[in-house]
Amino acid sequence: MNKLKYMICMASIGMLAISCNDDFVSTRPLGEASDEAVWKDAALSQAFVFDIYNGFGVGGFYEQQMASMTDEALFTHPGRNINTVTESRSNPAEQGYIMDTYQYGNLYTRIRATNIAIGNLRNPKFDNPTRAAQLLGEAYFLRAYYYQQLVRFYGAVPLVNQVYKLGETDYTKERGTYAACVDFIVNDCDSAALLLKGIAKVDGRANEVAALALKARVLTYAASDLYDNATAKAKSPTIAAYAKAEYIGYPSGSRSERWQKAKDAAKLVLDHAEHAYKLDLTGPVSATAGQANYNAIAMGGGSKVADADGKRDLILGRFFIDLKDERGGWVGRDNGPNGYHNWAGNTPTQLLVDDYELTDGTKFSWNNAAQKAAPYENRDPRFYATILHDGAGWKPRTDDVKNRDPYNQIQTGQYEIGNGSGTKTIQYGLDTRNSPVEDWNGSYTGYYYKKFVDMDPAIVDQNTRQRIPWPVLRYTEAVLNYVEACLELGEEAEAKTWLNKVRYRAGMPAITDSGEALKERYRNERRVELAYEEHRFFDARRWMIAGQTIGRKATIISIFGTLKPGKQVSLYKYDKDNYTYNYTVNTIDPGIENRVWLDKMYFSSFNRDEMNRNTKLTQNPGY
Repeated sequence: MNKLKYMICMASIGMLAISCNDDFVSTRPLGEASDEAVWKDAALSQAFVFDIYNGFGVGGFYEQQMASMTDEALFTHPGRNINTVTESRSNPAEQGYIMDTYQYGNLYTRIRATNIAIGNLRNPKFDNPTRAAQLLGEAYFLRAYYYQQLVRFYGAVPLVNQVYKLGETDYTKERGTYAACVDFIVNDCDSAALLLKGIAKVDGRANEVAALALKARVLTYAASDLYDNATAKAKSPTIAAYAKAEYIGYPSGSRSERWQKAKDAAKLVLDHAEHAYKLDLTGPVSATAGQANYNAIAMGGGSKVADADGKRDLILGRFFIDLKDERGGWVGRDNGPNGYHNWAGNTPTQLLVDDYELTDGTKFSWNNAAQKAAPYENRDPRFYATILHDGAGWKPRTDDVKNRDPYNQIQTGQYEIGNGSGTKTIQYGLDTRNSPVEDWNGSYTGYYYKKFVDMDPAIVDQNTRQRIPWPVLRYTEAVLNYVEACLELGEEAEAKTWLNKVRYRAGMPAITDSGEALKERYRNERRVELAYEEHRFFDARRWMIAGQTIGRKATIISIFGTLKPGKQVSLYKYDKDNYTYNYTVNTIDPGIENRVWLDKMYFSSFNRDEMNRNTKLTQNPGY
């Protein structure tokens, strides 16, 4: 007992001694840094700003991509909530699938962080003014970027440029006007461009050109039909009935002035010719070179087998490294053919395939007998760089499949095997939903995604990560924004000059149309050039053509290969000498997906929980 009392006594004395030790009391957690410490240290300040970039998520490389909310693609796997958007089942309580990069709460979390950074970096507490200016410029850019994500998804939103703290009398805030939101974003872009002027390009970080490109995008949207109240009301009874028009566009003002601002902003980007990749051509390159050029841009410098100079087009990208296992490294597995043990996620629709022109610049038509008999021949070279179709060559098959297909060709049809004049059986292709390799994850549409999949045969998509960056901002987007503004201002010659630069690079002939026909050619050009880059979702809305485009039922292809008389085949290979191929366009079974367009879908709804938290928030039209 005496020994126990002694131990308690000594422990008490020890604790008393510790409690009086100032060094112990002031010890800080090893894994954390105080606000004061962060903003006094340049490295910690940089780490804070770098963390804000995490709001980019994995760019657009989620398993479920926004392409599948449009007429570009169909998501293969049911029960993932993505078709609640395409089937118009969204409502204020349940919005359906929204990617992390557009979620309201996520974006405001990042905006709060930018406000903290801006407040501290305006008067930096560390002695490195150049570094502080760059970080401040990046913070302005990021705030502009995240507000842009909100505004193009929801319309006007509350503009918060302060850091709310505990004890505030009011945490609610009404929506700003759409015009005020655009002005706010543009001002942040201008601040960012000024602060970042002369800063060298670094992968994954914003610079002056990124700020200029973002400004050009925002002003292009602002001048579009959806955001001109008079135009939008004339096209949509739902929008016409909305009492708060200032939240979803401009109730007044000159559209011509808005288009001029968009043109001027895009031209500032175009003046940075260091980002122009093969846009100095005077005529179209060969089809082979055109496909290679488009592949090089899509690879963004991340593939060993594509021209690394294509990375020039990438103004700002979301990059991926081997040290960090992120979804962006698994694009091939998520979207590749099931005959390669991949998952066939966001498969191209026949609607998209049909919009690739022939190499002579004419529109493809199923009513043309020759084109119908050979729909994958002589198409825009970007088609072959974007989409895997029946008979297309691809990577080596895996060891367990290579004996079934030593030719490494995509098989999405049914084919006769045997003797064309005798006994025959029907075989399903290796990449169909009846595949003998895997039958749960094949494409419904008859196509597979290729654009952002590393072409390097050493990259086995099933189990090897790739390093292709997501294009946050591209020089070519700015070119197309410039073209659109020129068209709207009646400057057709200038528009065609730049539009044809893009086409020449892709191996396509010049466009010579004018008037409405030229505008339609431009819109189709933008559709195929920017496919799978999250532009179609917004473009169809801002042009107010969503009901006629992304609201259509998804179409698919059925393919049947009939052996020609006297031909004998024991191991299938795509071969027009042995087979006659028949192609039939169908509409996807409505039990899989039943697309509907309602005009309320021009803007997303605010979640009911968000409206309960902020009682000053006014809901969007139609909800």
